Amino acid sequence: MAAAKPTAELLSTLQKFASCDIGDALVKLKYPFGGFLDGLSMFSPQHCSGDKKIFGEVITVKMVDAADKTAPSLPKHFCDYNEPGKIMYISQPLDKYSACWGGLMTTRAKFLGAAGTVVDGRFRDILEHREMDYPIFARGSSILGSGGFTRASEVNVPVKFKDDLYVNPGDYIVADADGVVVVPPSLVAQVVEFCVDRKRIDDLTFEALRNGEPIGEAIQRLRQK
Repeated sequence: MAAAKPTAELLSTLQKFASCDIGDALVKLKYPFGGFLDGLSMFSPQHCSGDKKIFGEVITVKMVDAADKTAPSLPKHFCDYNEPGKIMYISQPLDKYSACWGGLMTTRAKFLGAAGTVVDGRFRDILEHREMDYPIFARGSSILGSGGFTRASEVNVPVKFKDDLYVNPGDYIVADADGVVVVPPSLVAQVVEFCVDRKRIDDLTFEALRNGEPIGEAIQRLRQK
């Protein structure tokens, strides 16, 4: 049975926290790799800077090698599966040096109201995304399109990031200048509880440091209880 969808109030609170806060919570909860999608970073609207953050439910896309004739095919272009407020997460075969997302796709996704795109792989047309102020998080860039290299095979299926860390349809992604983290719906309430408590402690720790307390003592007194 699928986990119940978190309440709007919980999601609104989760959205306020940074990827680092959420990753710390998931480590405490022993979620694989703290939900950290390492190697993926912000390329648009800026490169790993600024206060732009995206948050939303995930739509997954599984790319396969274009030569693979055995994998399923989609009835329409994968970009047309974008939905308002959601984040498309694309899993590209890691041995490919081509892009699987470009300016035309951002134009369509923006029209459909997507919150942003996360690519476990490569994208291209960086200036076009930035001109549209559209968030792109990816492993890297390429000058080559997907033709002859990859094709979209399935949408809204679990996709493997590494080892036992998967990105599933209906998960939540928080992505900002620090990186990308994925949160399963079943852990949202516990993550929020941890983040709220940790923020209170962090505020006290910052205050202690600004008043001159040595950092080791402040951490020992406030964070290691």
